Amino acid sequence: MGVPDIIKGLYATRLTHGPVELAFTDRHGGVSCAPFDSLNLGWAGGDAPDAMAENHRLVMDDFAPRDGVERLAELGQVHGRDVVLVGPEGPRHDVHGHLHGIGDGLVTAEPGITLSVRAADCAPVLFADAAAGVIGACHCGRPGVVAGIVPATVAAMRDLGATSITAWVGPHVCGRCYEVPREMQDDLAAIEPATRSTTSWGTPAVDVGAGVRAQLEREGVEVVDLSRCTMESPDLFSYRRDAKRSGRQAGLIRRSA
Repeated sequence: MGVPDIIKGLYATRLTHGPVELAFTDRHGGVSCAPFDSLNLGWAGGDAPDAMAENHRLVMDDFAPRDGVERLAELGQVHGRDVVLVGPEGPRHDVHGHLHGIGDGLVTAEPGITLSVRAADCAPVLFADAAAGVIGACHCGRPGVVAGIVPATVAAMRDLGATSITAWVGPHVCGRCYEVPREMQDDLAAIEPATRSTTSWGTPAVDVGAGVRAQLEREGVEVVDLSRCTMESPDLFSYRRDAKRSGRQAGLIRRSA
């Protein structure tokens, strides 16, 4: 499979924060064919495995330095609250040569490691305490709000010495589009009241982003909202819009040495 001569897109947002670089990808600039066109950063779901591997390579070649030491840490995401520590001894390498753990959060104090979380409607959240040299990432949907993956990731970063944390909330389905049954809305709002919302057509809804922001603020974390609605934007993947025809975008964060 050839690499396009000109790589367009790749990022919905990319920025730096001191020695930390972070980005949220969009669906452009990859090699996957329809309906996963084109920068599908998933590892399952019907897309060609070689296309998904090439998409990861394209992103890492652009996002990380080409010095041969950069490592990518990813997760088998399970909608829980487990946070994986990426350090000198782990986690294990997968078949793609990436560091791989099971959970929904990643933290590290090691330079030269890119943390990556995938999403298609859930909120990817990236974290950094640049002064302490600690970064994190988590994947948070409706079950993640209930489980508390956001405060668990913050706690894991503080265990590594982080004291002043900034969090960037990436693209996710908005509260105007995330329709749910009334009972589900009530159950979630009983745990996190900020999630209660109404769709643009007047039915019960859940606002995952509002829940994430409320949890971050209670933890004393500075919040930067970089979100766009995945369901409303054709430049982003959305499982609620496209079901099994949806790919995955990613949140990426790394700290230079």
